[in-house]
Amino acid sequence: MANILGIQIIGFLFGLFMLYYSFLNYKRKEFVTKEFIFWVVLWIIFVLVAVFPSILDPIVKGVGFLRALDLLTIVGFLFLIAAIFYTYTITKKNQKKLEAIVREMAVKKSRNR
Repeated sequence: MANILGIQIIGFLFGLFMLYYSFLNYKRKEFVTKEFIFWVVLWIIFVLVAVFPSILDPIVKGVGFLRALDLLTIVGFLFLIAAIFYTYTITKKNQKKLEAIVREMAVKKSRNR
């Protein structure tokens, strides 16, 4: 840990901030315990990889990548694609629920006239 790069410091500080932000969301009751634990574990892993990138060397060599950055880039894209898809499905469910509520309200309003 003698030669920490600037990007590692930024990653470390970002991970700590996100840990704190996750804690705040948990205290505000915006996260349930399972969600909080998931995010804490994710941010701890993020901090560890930021400070000790050599942790990824066995995975990088095992998968056949040349650098850890290649692995992190691909994993990042996969995570973003999954998060976008999940957000899309939740949005569609909410849209259908909202349409049903608006339709129900319109029917009630037309009956009251």
